[in-house]
Amino acid sequence: MAETTTGRRERKKAQTRQALADAATRLFTERGFDNVGVREVAEAADVSLSTLFKHFPSKEALVFDLDADIESSLVAAVRDRAPGQSVLHALRDHLERTRTAVPTDDPTFVLVESTPALRDYARRMWSRHEKALAAALAEATGLAPDDLAVTGLARFALETPGLARASDDPARAVRDLFALLEQGWAATPLAREEDR
Repeated sequence: MAETTTGRRERKKAQTRQALADAATRLFTERGFDNVGVREVAEAADVSLSTLFKHFPSKEALVFDLDADIESSLVAAVRDRAPGQSVLHALRDHLERTRTAVPTDDPTFVLVESTPALRDYARRMWSRHEKALAAALAEATGLAPDDLAVTGLARFALETPGLARASDDPARAVRDLFALLEQGWAATPLAREEDR
């Protein structure tokens, strides 16, 4: 009986969280992030303001409702990689699959890109993910969590989707950026021309 109650409670929490995220996205895209207050979001989701803040610590967090899931999936990409697959290839495949699928005309993407507070929040969010990813990389490689190879790989990996988004083929751009990381500058066409 307790398990059923716990399951129902968790489903209810997830539904409330989703209702808040959906209401926020709708209101923010319709009227602009700066023109909507958190009380309006709570009312639109038919919950109290205190309930909103139990689920989301800030107004910006309402837009990034999958923050924890994104971080978990990054860490899992390293920890749960296929036997024999390098951490570099596991990250490349994960980021190519998950971060290049969002079209640049997606309403949430447009909202984030056009709102300075949301862009700043996204940067801070990626910075938090970088620390978690570096810890997972350290665990997987046996290096210290503050080793430059670990922290550098985490940062570069998390920057690739943003760099790739400007490309006509973001998935290919992610692969090319990871190839640069794996093979180094010497393998690029420019370096080969410099050697002539």
